[in-house]
Amino acid sequence: MGCGNNNNFHGENCVCEVVRAIKDIQDNAVEAVEQECTECTSCFTEPLGSMVSPTRRDPVDTRVFVLSTADGTPFHAFLTEECDACVSIFFRVEDVFDNCCATLRVLVPGHRDNNGQFVPVNLVSGGEKCCIDLKKVCKVDRFRASRDCITVDLSCFCAVQCIADVNLGLCN
Repeated sequence: MGCGNNNNFHGENCVCEVVRAIKDIQDNAVEAVEQECTECTSCFTEPLGSMVSPTRRDPVDTRVFVLSTADGTPFHAFLTEECDACVSIFFRVEDVFDNCCATLRVLVPGHRDNNGQFVPVNLVSGGEKCCIDLKKVCKVDRFRASRDCITVDLSCFCAVQCIADVNLGLCN
């Protein structure tokens, strides 16, 4: 069984199931219940907000995640209206349809400056052969919604990792 192959034991790609679960969790968001001890967080951790630090009280509307291709490379999409960040590997699921397709919102990666302002992070490095700079990815601790969405076939991905629960201030 290879990555992107729909012939697995359940007849469904596990990335499809995880992204579908993230969408359900976002749709059914309720206030986070404080937990004293959590061994491991995963994309299935409920409710939305459970991945947030227990000291944070802001409502959340998004579970940020990344997708990996067959060779382990983070999947990326282009940002069309950002001057300081041209690509992102961070996404929010907007819709899942036709069994294993999804519309994903591309999120602007960023961090806070000394004044608490959002500063976009350019994840690309290199010259003619550009690539995602994983050292820059590690500096990302904030996200902003973009207007860019991408439609993907989830069966083409081998892994999904949830990064954070955040409030992007999106309307339902």
